[in-house]
Amino acid sequence: MTKALNKNKIDIELDNETIDGVYSNLVVINHSASEFVLDFVIIVPGSPKAKVKSRVILTPEHAKRLNLALNENILRFEQSSGEIKLKEKKNIPINFGPKGEA
Repeated sequence: MTKALNKNKIDIELDNETIDGVYSNLVVINHSASEFVLDFVIIVPGSPKAKVKSRVILTPEHAKRLNLALNENILRFEQSSGEIKLKEKKNIPINFGPKGEA
């Protein structure tokens, strides 16, 4: 599957291994002066461990662009499908070991 974006036409290839995507029900975000690290995690009820399924590393500028694009898409979704309601704000204690900075 290939998608073309904008008038400049950037072809994006999506291979068979990637097309199904990765399910995640939690994202852990860390940052340093030079990058943002997004760890997409799956938490399974009853399991003492959660597993990082995918890690995406972005520059601060690209993190900001992602934020703007996500906000725009959420707005469009809510305009067509109704408000996304958050059930509750949960703070999940997460242990990734010693904290460091890249």
